[in-house]
Amino acid sequence: MSTVEAALLVAGKDLRMEFRSKDSLNAAVAFSMAMLLLFSFAFDPDAEQARDIAGGLLWLIFTFAGTLLLNRSFARELPNDCLEALLASPLPPAGILFGKAIANAVLLLVVECISLPVFGIFYNISWSQQWPMLLLVLLLASWGMSVVGTVFGALTVNLRLREVMLPVLVYPVLIPSLLAAILLSAHLIGGQPMNADMEAWLRLLVGFDIIFSLLTGAMAGKVLVG
Repeated sequence: MSTVEAALLVAGKDLRMEFRSKDSLNAAVAFSMAMLLLFSFAFDPDAEQARDIAGGLLWLIFTFAGTLLLNRSFARELPNDCLEALLASPLPPAGILFGKAIANAVLLLVVECISLPVFGIFYNISWSQQWPMLLLVLLLASWGMSVVGTVFGALTVNLRLREVMLPVLVYPVLIPSLLAAILLSAHLIGGQPMNADMEAWLRLLVGFDIIFSLLTGAMAGKVLVG
């Protein structure tokens, strides 16, 4: 079986399991809504101020919500030795990791697509003026977060304090991607068109995804099998 076929198979399995139970998705969405509501009361910004803080606020929420999803990616395989069965299957290690990353990225995008309209309502701003480019930024940043988080999720799945260790390991690696996503999101939510500076940040985001996707494929066997 090819890596692509294996990745789609694993992603489909994980998405079916999650949409059947909705444990992680409900927790991530509830967390996002609560944080948006609390921040709206804490800052009470006007529309202009809300556009200025939009990038940082949204990606702070998306990052923490993403951690809730990433923690469950491999942890759901622990009961009944499902993880050992998955690793013993003929699926290539890269296919397993990429499948998990695809499922995590889809779930994170669901949380983001629910959060954006709520953000617009709570902060009384229109975020849809540059929505095609904003969607591209969400896709790129979500994939970067998912692929890095999936690798570290596999490395920490058997640790007793994996809920603590995963963010400690993932967040420093994600700094370049998150910085680019924050600046691009704030720029696009403000309704401004892309310029040379923003295109440079977009290229950084693309480069980050390519580099860590290649590293994930190359190191998959070592990460999963050791």
